[in-house]
Amino acid sequence: MNSPEKSTSRDELYRTGRVREDFRFNEEVAEVFDDMLDRSIPFYGAVIDAMAEFLRLRLDRGATILDLGCATGTTLLSLARRLEELEVSLVGIDNAPAMLAKARRKAGMFSRGDVIEFRQADITTCDLSGADAIICNYTLQFIRPLLRQDFVQRLHDALPDGGVLILSEKVISHAPELNRQFIEMYHGFKRRQGYSELEIAAKREALENVLVPFSVDENAALLRRAGFSSQEIFFRWFNFASFVAIR
Repeated sequence: MNSPEKSTSRDELYRTGRVREDFRFNEEVAEVFDDMLDRSIPFYGAVIDAMAEFLRLRLDRGATILDLGCATGTTLLSLARRLEELEVSLVGIDNAPAMLAKARRKAGMFSRGDVIEFRQADITTCDLSGADAIICNYTLQFIRPLLRQDFVQRLHDALPDGGVLILSEKVISHAPELNRQFIEMYHGFKRRQGYSELEIAAKREALENVLVPFSVDENAALLRRAGFSSQEIFFRWFNFASFVAIR
């Protein structure tokens, strides 16, 4: 069942199996993005729930949370409801106008337009000052691999001592047999969500040159080299993982 923060149209972008172009965060994708996430990322809602509970433990009243690659704002809308008593400042940053337009409509629909700020900017170069916590949910995987270490370093440097980074990513295994089996598990998950074999194959082709996942160890190494004092996985499902790192 969809949470109240989501405004859902059915994702049927690849129902014909035809791929017209590489995956892009355009108006067509924005319209169905909430449904796409629900049906494409295992335990998507559970990760947001866990994140909210952890942030409740870590943050002081009036803290600022940045969501980089905020897409249609689902995470921030959930945090606005769950952390209301902390009076946190919530800022979503994304470079896709269609995603931000949808996010602002949803914020207005759920009467959160006055507590969430959405900014259109490049997350690799934008101002990150003032953040007490930074969220990158399924965002780093879309940044070119050679740029990721510098990007993670920027996140570390923007946070105060004790600041929090939450990172969720699709991941790969460097054990070939396990990697193939994890992919099959994932495709089985998508079939159970109603996606056809044609849709699964077409979506994979569209993302092939756009989404480049790292392994758990490679993501952990990015965090370690950036200088985070501690890090841990708080969720793992085969080829999906969520990390928390403390500055």
